[in-house]
Amino acid sequence: MSGVDVQGRAGVRQYLVTAFCARLADEGVALAVVTLAVHRTGGAAQGAFVLTAWMAPHVLAAPLAGALAARARRPRLFHTSALGGFAMAIALLGFGVGRIPLPVVLAVAAVGGCCGPVVSGGMSSLVTRICPAGSDQDRAYAWDAVVYSAAAIAGPGVAGLAAGLSPAAAMSVMSVAAACAAALVAVLPLHPEPARDTSVAIRLRGDLASGLATVWRYRELRAITAATSLAFVGIGGLTTIAVLLGESRNHPEAGGLLMTAFATGALAGNVAIARARPAAPPHRLAVLGMLGTGIGLAAAAIVPLPLAAAAFFAIAGACDGLLLTATLRLRAHHAPPAMRTQVFTIGAGLKISAAAVGSALAGLATPNSGPRYLIGIAVLQTAAALSYLLIRRSPHRAARLRIPAPPADRPQGAAAGAQPGGADGPRPGG
Repeated sequence: MSGVDVQGRAGVRQYLVTAFCARLADEGVALAVVTLAVHRTGGAAQGAFVLTAWMAPHVLAAPLAGALAARARRPRLFHTSALGGFAMAIALLGFGVGRIPLPVVLAVAAVGGCCGPVVSGGMSSLVTRICPAGSDQDRAYAWDAVVYSAAAIAGPGVAGLAAGLSPAAAMSVMSVAAACAAALVAVLPLHPEPARDTSVAIRLRGDLASGLATVWRYRELRAITAATSLAFVGIGGLTTIAVLLGESRNHPEAGGLLMTAFATGALAGNVAIARARPAAPPHRLAVLGMLGTGIGLAAAAIVPLPLAAAAFFAIAGACDGLLLTATLRLRAHHAPPAMRTQVFTIGAGLKISAAAVGSALAGLATPNSGPRYLIGIAVLQTAAALSYLLIRRSPHRAARLRIPAPPADRPQGAAAGAQPGGADGPRPGG
């Protein structure tokens, strides 16, 4: 970032540390809560149901978070409050899982999950208030994408190490990381933006309707949204199944290793695709990504050795990273510029909500059924690839669908999530 002035460079570094702390907590809490549930209740079911409640609100919370973040008159206060609520929810879950009635635990998880979109697209939107537009801002976003991937690797790894001492300690570490992010975001050097119309309710209804109509009307958007949502029904249960897979092979600590391998593979896949810049069109990369993820996970379900399973998880993660890159390119290429923000946030919300369904299904698994469930997750990736091919080749019957016009005074791509990665994170995204 040599072209950025000293103050701007310091602001970007401060932001990256803040974003890393927030996303470390977001990435690590899944493994930590499942491990804690196994420790306190003897099974992963409660952990899976907590993750379901954590992820389910995203389909509605993501567009709302984007609208509120874009229109907040005090962005530091808005993000500090959201991250503070995120940290408090994790702390309460660390105390309550297996100890207090499940409905109360699920309610806490749902509230914490509503803060989740701020950790992804909401945090990324702050880059525009730290860096001016141009190459410096582009470079800052590139580093922001690295933070996503680094947190995806470090989160499960840190949670796994802490869980080795105490599963409750793992939740405490995640809560402290989120609290640090809340404190750091309060002192970020943000530049003011022009005053905005803060009538969120009317704008939000129009934006949401327009975004959904856009996703439905454009066949390529419809195909990739449907396919990635189906794929994420499987991916949503992957953390729980990874823990159970380790339990079934007398290696209870292997869950963290497997998920870290998956995230490392995703990072390697993203770096490789960025360097190689393959000439293959994104729709082909998307199909290869889904099929490759399925093959890698199926192989991991068969091999008996944890290290061999971790290697196949890494291959699956690399293919999942390829899918994410292709998904971002497809959305950017096919979404009308004025609707790009809503296409990104709605796509991300649907994927995470689909992952919540997968997490709930994984709650029915036992250690002995872990390998069979992992094969089921692999089959879903193949089914997603086939559905993508079928939808994008189907007759285009939505052409006459009327798309509500976006608000005339809204600048294109101004809200959270329009930048690369957007609310899709943490795997650039997402």
